[in-house]
Amino acid sequence: MEYRQLGRSGLRVSVLTMGTMTFGGRDVFGNVGSTDVAGARRQIDICLDAGVNVFDTANIYSSGLSEEILGEVVKGRRERLLLSSKVRMPMGDGPNDQGLSRHHIIDQVEGSLRRLGTDHLDIYHVHQWDGLTPLEETMEALDSLVRSGKVRYLGVSNYSGWQLMKALGVADAHGYQRFVSNQIYYSLESRDAEYELVPLSLDQGLGIMVWSPLAGGLLSGKYRRGQQADGGRHLTDWDEPPVRDEEKLYDTIETVVDIAAAHGVSPAQVSLAYLLAQPGVTTLVIGARNDEQLRDNLGAVDVRLDAADLERLDKVSAPELIYPHWHQARLAAARFGTPDRALHRRSRDGEA
Repeated sequence: MEYRQLGRSGLRVSVLTMGTMTFGGRDVFGNVGSTDVAGARRQIDICLDAGVNVFDTANIYSSGLSEEILGEVVKGRRERLLLSSKVRMPMGDGPNDQGLSRHHIIDQVEGSLRRLGTDHLDIYHVHQWDGLTPLEETMEALDSLVRSGKVRYLGVSNYSGWQLMKALGVADAHGYQRFVSNQIYYSLESRDAEYELVPLSLDQGLGIMVWSPLAGGLLSGKYRRGQQADGGRHLTDWDEPPVRDEEKLYDTIETVVDIAAAHGVSPAQVSLAYLLAQPGVTTLVIGARNDEQLRDNLGAVDVRLDAADLERLDKVSAPELIYPHWHQARLAAARFGTPDRALHRRSRDGEA
């Protein structure tokens, strides 16, 4: 297992993180998995044996049941691993049961600690933007959790570029703890994050944690043009991520499958290895419905794609250059820095 520094922190994390959205199977989360305590114990044992040291959950996953199962399974070996959880989503029907107010953050961190059976969270992510709560209130509440010892490091997830930059500006202005992790959706199915979030993370020193790196299983190789796959996540009510260009997706899958065959590995491993080779990516949050999928995903750390492989995958999955990026590619490329090249390093029109 390889370990990378998480942003501008001293924390070293495995390049693969175990995601636990599949734990519990309560309510809508039954669409992605329903792993019970026994299954979770097997999977966490597999991950620990492979060198995985980060386990990611959220209070909203199965309405807290994911945290409860994870807490039960890590009991007695808490010191061997890092726990990441999240706050923001609705946890009740009351007017203050969601968001990033001081009230909700402090209430929810206590609930997460209780369900996980621990006295601290190693990484605590705000799970989504809250446009009603002043950022000063949110960042101060998060800072107080770090200073109290209940949280070690702060993370953010699903913010836009301007929202994240504003939050960092508020933290800097008041001397509050900064985010060190940016957990985002990023995959060969959609590289939208390269427009703003990847460059911003590189510029501001946030380590990128990727959620759904296989696009909900779409990049596992079992979905092919003209073929029907049974039991797939996209056949259920779960629609994350939404597919906007089906033909482009199938073109990408065909390229992934071809490269995988040449290397003698699985398509899922190629899809994961591609992301691990991208600028700023620290760790990929992998989940699995069963032990076989998990073991296969863990094998991605041993896959090495050459320059030709990466170029093929870049080309077939390249995002369109929206404004102002196409204008910058034409007129500013000579003075691009490292963050700029996260998007423009291999632009589709070759202008960069």
